[in-house]
Order: sequence, then C-alpha cells, then structure tokens
Amino acid sequence: MSKTNGQANIHTVTPDDPPFLFHRGDGYVRHRLPVGTKVIYPNAPLDPLPDRRAAIEHAVDHPLGTDPLHAQLRPGMKVTIAFDDVSLPLPRMKRPDIRQSVIEVVLERLDRAGVTDIELICAICLHRRCTPAEIKHFVGTTIFKRFWPKKLYNHDAEDPQGNLNLGTTSKGEIVEINRRAAESDLLIYVNINLVTMDGGHKSVPVGLATYKSVRSHHNAHMLLHDSSYMDPPNSAFHRSCERMGEIVAKQVKVFTIETTLNGDLFSSMLGFLQKRERTWNLRDRLSYHGSRVGLRALPSSLRRKAYTALPAPYGLTGVHAGMTEPVHRETLLNVDRQGEVAVPEQADIVLVGLPSIGPYNVNSILNPILVQCLSAGYFFNFYRNRPLVRKGGVMIIDHPLTEEFNRLHHPSYYDFYMDLLPQTRDPVELERRFEKSYAENERYIDLYRHSYAYHGVHPFYMWYWGAHGMAHMGKVIVVNPISRTAAERLGFEPAPSMQAAIGMATDFVGRSPTMYYFHCPPVIMCSVG
Repeated sequence: MSKTNGQANIHTVTPDDPPFLFHRGDGYVRHRLPVGTKVIYPNAPLDPLPDRRAAIEHAVDHPLGTDPLHAQLRPGMKVTIAFDDVSLPLPRMKRPDIRQSVIEVVLERLDRAGVTDIELICAICLHRRCTPAEIKHFVGTTIFKRFWPKKLYNHDAEDPQGNLNLGTTSKGEIVEINRRAAESDLLIYVNINLVTMDGGHKSVPVGLATYKSVRSHHNAHMLLHDSSYMDPPNSAFHRSCERMGEIVAKQVKVFTIETTLNGDLFSSMLGFLQKRERTWNLRDRLSYHGSRVGLRALPSSLRRKAYTALPAPYGLTGVHAGMTEPVHRETLLNVDRQGEVAVPEQADIVLVGLPSIGPYNVNSILNPILVQCLSAGYFFNFYRNRPLVRKGGVMIIDHPLTEEFNRLHHPSYYDFYMDLLPQTRDPVELERRFEKSYAENERYIDLYRHSYAYHGVHPFYMWYWGAHGMAHMGKVIVVNPISRTAAERLGFEPAPSMQAAIGMATDFVGRSPTMYYFHCPPVIMCSVG
C-alpha cells in the first residue's frame, strides 16, 4: 500500500477516530463515518525544487528532443508564446505565478537574440476570456505593461480571420487553431500540470482551437465510452488529441514547456486542511472552528471570495522543455509522484466532499451543471485501471447544491439548465437535438468574444464530461442540498444528512458495503487494483 511521510494513505476508521473533514461548497464540515470505512488520504506535498529560476533555465537550455531555445532564435522571426488560462492551477498560485517565471526566462532569450515580433496568447479555447487582472496575475506587472493589450490577449475561437485550418486527421478530425500561432516561426507553449488529463497534445490543438476542432473529442459518444480521460495511455480522448497534435507538428514548430506543482494548496492559516484529523492540535481545532464560523457569517458572494482569497503556496516539482511528447512523458511521471495512491479494491460506496471551486467557475459560482461535472466527471474519473466506485455502485457528494448561476460567465449554462434538462438528461439526445443551435447562437458568440462568458456550447461539454460516470454508477446521492429541484434535475437523489445518505446507499447496494471516503483536496489519482 502506498505511503506518505511514513503513513499509509488508506486509513480504516475505528471507534476512536474523530469526525472527518469534508469540503462542502464554500466551507467545510466534519462527519463521523461508520467503523470500517476506508479513508483515502492524498500524498503529502513533494519537496519543491530549491531554485525555480535555475530549473527553468536548465530546461530551456537543455531541452528534450530538440536544440536549446537560444539556438532556435534569430532576428526578424515571428514568435508566439501561448499559456494556460485561469482554469489552472486551482486554487490560484501565490505570486509569482509559474507562468510569469517561465515567460520571464523565455523573453530574456528572445530579447538577447534580437527577436522583436513577439505576441503572448492566453489559450482559453472555448472558456471565458480572462480579465486583465487575471492575466496580470499570470504574467506579472512588468510583462503585462510591456505587451497588454495589443501583444498580450485572449485567444478568440470565433474570430473569422483569426484562426487557420491546418487539415484533417486520419479519423476525419478537423485541426483548426489560432492563426497567429500557426503562422509563427516558433510557437512556445507554457503549461501547468496538476492532473494527468492536461498538457501534451491537449495544449496547442485544444487550448488554441475552435469549435470545429474541439467537437471531435468533446462529444457525447467519446466521453460516454472513454475509459478515463485522467489515464492518457488508455483514453480515446487523448488519442484524438495526439492525432491532432501530429497535424500541428507537421506545420508549426512548437517548443513545449511543461511544469508540475506539488500539493501544497493551503497557507499556514488553513494548514489544518492538509492534516489528518487524528493529528490536529489545539491550534488546528481552533482554526477550523473559527474559519467555519467566520465563513458561515458572510453572505454567499463574500463567502466565495473569502474561501479562495488566500493563494496557494505551491512548490515547483519539475520543469521540462522541448518536443511535446518526450516532455509530456516526464511531466506525467512527476504528476503521478504527487497524486497517485494505490487502492486495493473497488468500492460499493464512495464519499466525496465537493469544494466550491472547479476549473470552470474561477471567481464565479459552481452552478448545478458544474456540480454534476465536478462529481460525476472529475472526481469519478480520478482513477487508473478501474473506477474507484464499482459498476452500479453509489457516490455520495456533500455539497450545498443550489440553483445559483453567474449570468456573466455562464449565460448558456442557465438556459441549458432551465430549458433543456427538463426535456432530457440523455447526452446523446442533447447533442443531437440542441448542441448545434447553442454553438452557433449569435448572442452566445458575442458574449464569448466581447464579454466574459463561456462559449454557448460549453455546458454541453460539461454534461458529456460527467456522462460516463453517471452511466456507470447506480445512484448519486447529494447530502442536504439547498435545492431539491436542482438535485432531481441533475439525476441526483437528495438526502437530509450524511448518515441518511449512507443508509440510503447501503440499502441500494443490498449488502454489507465496502465504503471509501475520497479525502480531497489535494487531488488523488487512485490506482485501483
């Protein structure tokens, strides 16, 4: 069994154990769990590299599979630097953000080589545009002042002249990416990896893509039948991205820089969140109660801000540069070092506490569609070999599910929830009947391009993301939701308490259940035996 700091990652609950901490939306609660429940703890944060800048410089000067960056540069060439958007990392990183650190080193080499035609693109794909303040946080004040807004900007997947078709894969997948990036003499992509789904050929062919490209793999059939998109070697989703990456590589010279971070998510003020409950001291217990009471006293809008106000003190655990595929192999090894935990068996019942933050609601609200995606999509898929919850098993989620939506960020989500889900929850039917009209809706496109809205098609993709998990599990139970209507519309079953939810799940599986509590965050990648 895997261990962290000499402790086994899986703890079997005893009568003497204290209540266990669950994230619940914009706060946290503690629940007593039945004796015999298995608690899966994340690995302790890996030690960070001692010198961030030196590690980055070594990576770009000693890349994998290609010449050093400085040897590829010449005066008069066109260079584009693309970088990941606000969906990474979660929570946001304490300054300086790793993107700033990498881009500073890259720009020094470009300046030294006399390269002046430089543009920086935030690779949002069909996500919402990042705000100037968010981009300034990514790249730092100096870079922001130098390039914003004409030479530092968000990718626009709906710009008629701003994207270029590079061809079609052997499977008929259209490869269409940002024109500036495609026509550059060198495209440098700066990536952050917290989970195995990201990076590699998911960066350029997806992050800088259009709807015509993305629909090739973000579709109901692929995501219903994929094994786990968190397990790249066994994922049809990743095979599609790789085929597209091959087309890109034939026409665009790409220099990939990938970074990995440790699991140090919380400041010292919230240090109790990364400790095992049995090791809490008096300060930890006081911090828990004080922060919980303080959060509950705030209105919901302020509570969301307070919950994410403290940036994470992540440490850099690895940085590699060069050709995309050898770089990504090293990246995945580092991600597994931090996240992978061996679990000996599948569970009949899995318990999950859902935080308020996910990749698609940063500085926003975790609306019902995103609750479904985060639970049945992300948490269900944090596995290798076999799902943590067995076929026909039960997932219990603790989250104060509401019908709240951020109408600035998620206008099409609201319409999807109000207009489409009452008609059907079937992802195939939703795709067949409604996806095209949402993808081509002029109002949604205008809000995506000129405001801060996710693309009109995005709620469909989030629904497909959870489709495999929903089809695999026999039941999803949500603990004490604020809105029973939201629970039922998602296909969840509400329960008044954790104890009631466990009772309902036990009755459903029909025998003495094997029950696991997925104690997250940080992220755990369960390698299930």
